[in-house]
Amino acid sequence: MAAEIVNPRSDSGAGPEGGAAEPLDSFDPVFALHRGGKMAVRATVPVRDTEDLSLAYTPGVARVCTAIAEQPELVNDYTWKSSVVAVVTDGTAVLGLGDIGPEASLPVMEGKAILFKQFGGVDAVPIALACTGVDEIVETVVRLAPSFGGVNLEDISAPRCFEIERRLQERLDIPVFHDDQHGTAVVTLAALRNAARLSGREIGQLRVVISGAGAAGVAIARMLVEAGIGDVAVADRKGVVSADRTDLTDVKRELASFTNKAKLTGTLEDALAGADVFVGVSGGTVSEEAVASMAKGAFVFAMANPNPEVHPEVAHKYAAVVATGRSDFPNQINNVLAFPGIFAGALQVRASRITEGMKIAAAEALAAVVGDDLAADYVIPSPFDERVAPAVTAAVAAAARAEGVARR
Repeated sequence: MAAEIVNPRSDSGAGPEGGAAEPLDSFDPVFALHRGGKMAVRATVPVRDTEDLSLAYTPGVARVCTAIAEQPELVNDYTWKSSVVAVVTDGTAVLGLGDIGPEASLPVMEGKAILFKQFGGVDAVPIALACTGVDEIVETVVRLAPSFGGVNLEDISAPRCFEIERRLQERLDIPVFHDDQHGTAVVTLAALRNAARLSGREIGQLRVVISGAGAAGVAIARMLVEAGIGDVAVADRKGVVSADRTDLTDVKRELASFTNKAKLTGTLEDALAGADVFVGVSGGTVSEEAVASMAKGAFVFAMANPNPEVHPEVAHKYAAVVATGRSDFPNQINNVLAFPGIFAGALQVRASRITEGMKIAAAEALAAVVGDDLAADYVIPSPFDERVAPAVTAAVAAAARAEGVARR
């Protein structure tokens, strides 16, 4: 019999009469919702009688297998491959919980899968791996890939996540996308474009400071530079990432090669003096004095959860636009605005990969949804805005065709 989760408020693990403790879902709606998992597999064809069985399975299915063996590309037409994504994790960087292991990551991966379906119409399968080595993960995903049209890497710690994604992109001919990096970057760029438009500035006029040189920070920096930002400096725990530092990892050395044109040194707080934009993806805390030192009309995107690097009440004293990663404040930078539509667009045209151009197209489409309703408390749409996924899907599909990675 499976072990039962018990009420942690019980002193002895026993009920009031000395019996079995209550299950957590008897008083906690979160556990009640998760009981039995959040998803299931559903058939799309009926199996009502012998004739249906002979078509869906043997002997009829053998004809389809033979056709695919002779023309492998037919797998995309006669199976679910071209419309399903593997959501892959090793459980080493789950939300703000850190390295909690593959089993404990499954509720998040199931959640990700249902968001794919809810917001993008994309089927997704959670896959939690009991390995953390780069070689092991890459080889495992490569062996699983024939079953899927795309791979969404999730909650894999840096710096391994960079190499895992790069190596999988080199070996597979389907989209491989690390959402913690690129989903965050797409939504950040969209919000930044609209904040700049609201203030009458071009993004090329802006100097950005990013707190955090992990997966999200590196990806945001790369995308902002690609999109034409004026300058961006990234700070880690030891200060601004600059070419003259001798303690940089390979990833940070590369980061230093295309950021920090102003050659800033020192601390994050030093870099914020006169900066136009703060982007927080570190989970640290930024002092009010540092925020006050930013340029007039600055933007503060403090995205750490559950505690933003700068509390919105403080940020609003000095900034023209404030965004967070939380749903209880305006301007939520939420990855669900990006990844369902990005994968839906890529799968629609059977793209071989997701390019920088496709990601930038997604950001531009997302920003455009706001339209004439643009305001300081509305620079990014809600995940529940039904215009979002279709707009991102269409833009990504068009960009894939323009960049020559679409196969239909």
